[in-house]
Amino acid sequence: MRIAHLILTYTDPKQTERMIKNMEHKDFDFYIHVDQKFDINPHLFLKSIPNVYFINNRVDVKWAGYNTVKATFECIKEIVNTGIKYDFINFLSGQDYPLKPASEMALFFSENIGKQFLSYRDIKNDWKEGLIRMEKYFLSNYSFKGKNTIENIVNYIMPKRKMPYNLHPYGKSMFWMLSPEIAMYVVNKVEQDKKLINFFSLCWASDEFVFQTILLNSIHKQKVVNNNYRYIDWSLGGANPKVLDESDFEKIKQSNMLFTRKVNKDVSSKLLDLIDTKLLTLLTIFTWVT
Repeated sequence: MRIAHLILTYTDPKQTERMIKNMEHKDFDFYIHVDQKFDINPHLFLKSIPNVYFINNRVDVKWAGYNTVKATFECIKEIVNTGIKYDFINFLSGQDYPLKPASEMALFFSENIGKQFLSYRDIKNDWKEGLIRMEKYFLSNYSFKGKNTIENIVNYIMPKRKMPYNLHPYGKSMFWMLSPEIAMYVVNKVEQDKKLINFFSLCWASDEFVFQTILLNSIHKQKVVNNNYRYIDWSLGGANPKVLDESDFEKIKQSNMLFTRKVNKDVSSKLLDLIDTKLLTLLTIFTWVT
């Protein structure tokens, strides 16, 4: 068994280092994509950690824009093109953090080979507020003067958009754990179809429903498990999850998830220390003893 952990980041490289060092394992490789608009040099010291590689074809990631999907696709293709046989690609951000020791995480992956993990909701029937993301035209992937005005005019004139091929929309979180073969199925399905590219490129935050929609409308549907094993707190509302702190530790501990997000060194410092000492270090010792 071998796992490729894919980390999409632009933030604190020292936090990425801390995450990776808590996940070091003989069967784990780490691939880091640094947003093209940011200087990669502060991150390059991470190459000194065993099994850490950098994605070469970097993309300028646009928040809520289609370039996030493009970056993800480029990363998947680059990992697959290494020729290394991976059982899973585990998609992470630089603001994620492990909640299980690497040995326990490896056991989870080895026991679930063949399953595809991503969280989803039925957008039409269970997440109707999400429909606006695809029914209207969004220029999130572009930056130019008057963008919002043009967007409003277009949406005033044009009828509601419809999903190509009458696909049923599903979506939720952009983070997942998929086999390379299944991840490439999504890449090829979208990149080889201009209708899909044109549609998804004018949605808002298409990264949160491209993989779910393609897979749950495919022959691979039965392989999908509706869980990405991330503890994420959306209780504050809005377009971003809560940045977690030490007050969230007990809920995180009880969640039985593999990862948590969103954390950063300023708000989450005490929380990260608690995770290290209470969930990772002690569990690691217990694992070796037993």
